[in-house]
Amino acid sequence: MTWRPQYRSSKFRHVFGKASTKENCYDGVPITLSVHDNLLCSVNPRFIAVITECAGGGAFLVLSITHTGKVDPHHPKVSGHRGNVLDIKWNPFNDFCIASCSEDATVKVWDIPQHGVMKNITVPWKELQGHSRRVGLIEWHPTASNVLFSTGYDYQVMVWNLNCPEPVVKNPVRTISVHSDVVLSMSFNMDGSRLATSCKDKKIRIIDPRTGTLVRETNCKTHKASKVLFLGNLKMLLSTGTSRWNHRQIALWDQEDLSQPLFQEDLDGSSGVLFPFYDPDTHMLYIAGKGDGNIRYYEISSEKPYVHFLTEYRSILPQKGMGVMPKRGLDVCSCEVFRFYRLVTIKSLIEPLSMIVPRRSESYQEDIYPMTAGKEPAMTAEEWLSGMDKGPVLMSLKPGSKLEPYADLGSVKAPSVSADSQRSVSRPGPLQFSLIQQQQQQQQEERESRETSTNAPPHDRSSSTITNGQRDFTHCSPPKTENELRQMFYKQQDEIRRLRELLNQRDVRIKQLELEIKNVKNVQSLR
Repeated sequence: MTWRPQYRSSKFRHVFGKASTKENCYDGVPITLSVHDNLLCSVNPRFIAVITECAGGGAFLVLSITHTGKVDPHHPKVSGHRGNVLDIKWNPFNDFCIASCSEDATVKVWDIPQHGVMKNITVPWKELQGHSRRVGLIEWHPTASNVLFSTGYDYQVMVWNLNCPEPVVKNPVRTISVHSDVVLSMSFNMDGSRLATSCKDKKIRIIDPRTGTLVRETNCKTHKASKVLFLGNLKMLLSTGTSRWNHRQIALWDQEDLSQPLFQEDLDGSSGVLFPFYDPDTHMLYIAGKGDGNIRYYEISSEKPYVHFLTEYRSILPQKGMGVMPKRGLDVCSCEVFRFYRLVTIKSLIEPLSMIVPRRSESYQEDIYPMTAGKEPAMTAEEWLSGMDKGPVLMSLKPGSKLEPYADLGSVKAPSVSADSQRSVSRPGPLQFSLIQQQQQQQQEERESRETSTNAPPHDRSSSTITNGQRDFTHCSPPKTENELRQMFYKQQDEIRRLRELLNQRDVRIKQLELEIKNVKNVQSLR
């Protein structure tokens, strides 16, 4: 009997990484020189925030996601901390709210204006004072609104409820004191009922975040964990760390039994920290090393051997940190399933990197985009504190879906940006496509109503001050104040961006029709 190799079929076997061109990167960003092992960057569909280097306190930069090209060196910053900023995280349910923690032992929550940061922001919406030493890590609850977790060098994990009228909060709703050293990472399961932490004492702990009780912890001496991650609904944990021989290593754990790992694999002998990222929709695991230029990716299954290596993306430029775009901000028409924002310190560059499933069709692929977590919270902070647990509110990524949370294009560039940053961005994401379809439908209805109207001549297309959802600027009175002039500028930028996206849509459609015509001619010639 001959031996036959076992081949495993997977729709993600040929996923590849596509780095953005220089025009679609963020150039000239003063990335922080801090050696703290955090991601140093946070992204949502509207903004990208990155911790920057500055003198006299800590600051971070907030840019519009469309603000590509050269960044103005004098771009306004969020600079209210007295010490270096160590971590930043966007609120998953509010694209205009971001939290930051610092060496000044405080956590601050900021409101970002809808059109971006036009001037330095120094006054936070909330200031959380409870830690006695510097705060190194923050994390939002995945399903409850306005619940924030923070941990610092006092070995405490504090739970904050932001639904309070006071601008300065000094008493957390819960303090978790089960760690004997500095907490290196925190991760929630899907409904937020369990919190996994990795500690400097090399142990992994699973904690009930509501009561602060320790559920279980590891006692394995063959794996020294530095980062830990819940793997969606698989009831498993993934940790990165080092082996006895200081080789970088990944380990897979059963959530109910942390005595021994289910799977262990040594990767290499480098010294940089490994950052794990998991996509519960595609069951893909990404491993990116600090100081590396490569990103390995795997597919996770619930049966042995659990971890299946796919391939890796390689670059000659090392990354210091990473940001990840939420699924609702991806470009589904190019089959993009994940997007990184690599911080390349040696070039002061933020490079978007798209992970793409190769498909011939550019239409929506339902098999690789299941229902995913949206931006609506499943419950309030008070409901969660009272003992309730709920999974995330799901949404569809299909363009034009009614479950889409919003269709506003969002932030625009500040008037002070340089000329290089006025370049157009790459292909629009799902929110933009949804808006385009709605606008085209509205335009068609207006055109039909004009043709049937007898009061106005059919050739008069400027009789209304509102056209396709946008204001007709030829009928507006001239701006009288600087604020009105700025608002007019924003509206014109939105209109220009909308027209560019429509042109891109038409170009794609033209190419599709040309290919169809070519195929028909080839078939006829064969007959």
